Amino acid sequence: MSDATTPTPLASLADLSELAEQERTLVLPRFTHDDAWRLGCLLVEMAREQQAAVTVSVRRGTQRLFHCALEGTTADNDAWLERKARVVERYGASSLMIGERFRAKGSTFEESSRLDPDLYAAHGGAFPLRVTGAGVVGVAGVSGLPQLEDHALVVAGLTRFLEDVRTSWHT
Repeated sequence: MSDATTPTPLASLADLSELAEQERTLVLPRFTHDDAWRLGCLLVEMAREQQAAVTVSVRRGTQRLFHCALEGTTADNDAWLERKARVVERYGASSLMIGERFRAKGSTFEESSRLDPDLYAAHGGAFPLRVTGAGVVGVAGVSGLPQLEDHALVVAGLTRFLEDVRTSWHT
């Protein structure tokens, strides 16, 4: 007999190899306070273009360098960002990747991680900020959309940010 409050293992939401490729390629040459501001503003701009009610957070270590809550969001979005960021900090991978790893094993993060779900959420939307030669130095996160869309927005923002950084180095 199944308790209605007990989550059942979910089917995979995203391809693990695709998620791994994103993390392998989205590596920054550096990450400064100014970079955090530019990345955060870019994510907000992209969200506005999509008319998405999201909260955006960019942090280095435990310091929040950028935070913006767009119209239509609530304090719950802040809480989700914190929980997803803790997953990235603990595992060094995107919050969606971690959730997918558990699902691939036929379980869920909530059932098998032994971590407090009030503090940790392996739902898409938080992505590691990895710097060449330094590893994970921070987290960029979005909350307010379905988890795959949160993840996709952060990945699109990081991709565009990296393109801008590479272009500015060659001019």
